[in-house]
Amino acid sequence: MASITARSLALCALALANFVFVFGTGAEFVRFVSFRAIYHNITGGPPLCRDSVSWAEALRDRAVLRAAGLDLALLALFAAQHSLLAWEPVKRACQSVLGVLNRAAYCCATALALQVLMRCWQPVTGAPCLWSVSSAPWDTWFPLLCFTLHFLCWAVICSILMIFDYPELLGIKQVYYDCLGLGDPLSLKSPRAQRLYAHLRHPVCLELVVVLWLLPALPLDRLLLAGGLSAYLGLAHSLDKQDCDYLSVQLHSKLQLFASAPEGSEEAHNHKKD
Repeated sequence: MASITARSLALCALALANFVFVFGTGAEFVRFVSFRAIYHNITGGPPLCRDSVSWAEALRDRAVLRAAGLDLALLALFAAQHSLLAWEPVKRACQSVLGVLNRAAYCCATALALQVLMRCWQPVTGAPCLWSVSSAPWDTWFPLLCFTLHFLCWAVICSILMIFDYPELLGIKQVYYDCLGLGDPLSLKSPRAQRLYAHLRHPVCLELVVVLWLLPALPLDRLLLAGGLSAYLGLAHSLDKQDCDYLSVQLHSKLQLFASAPEGSEEAHNHKKD
């Protein structure tokens, strides 16, 4: 019994430490993608771009090409790591080695890749911006509008993650269920839910795309970041009509539950069971 207790405590400690690391990385990613990009003048960063030079001149600048090349390499590294660990043969191999910590390790590897990307990212300041809102009064109001919409998008993202079972996404629920002898939490979900989870790897695609592209100014390095991550998010989805029908049924049932079904009634019990 002591060995089982020690194992359970070790697993819980690892899962909680991973949660703190992943959550902190997510908060830093919000700052990297939204706050610094909108209010770079407040953070004391260098100018985002040089509109005084032409694109032809900028693309011959070795410093521009070096920074853009490094940023592309960081994006490729993140995509390769994220896709490789999600590949079924690799997932099975990791599952056989890591067991219930497999999902937590996957999230940890993703957070590590994001940390490398954010800390090594090179602003391309020697090229012109693709667009820049600099005329009064929009130079004041448009950043505020961007900040408001970014805040709403991140709030929606957090809400969706909670709906999609946040503890399970981060690997905490797997450890908790294992310690209680309940098995894999995903296996307890309905086959339609499991099918949806297999197809919908990133449930916050639209909101992230808005956050990536809606900015007062779009320098070259942000174009690479927004274009690369948007393409990756789009390619990662494989939803079909069955998944959309399932989502529609679930949304309708949840709205109906909150609108009319009293707590403890047979109808509420049936909705919860689905």
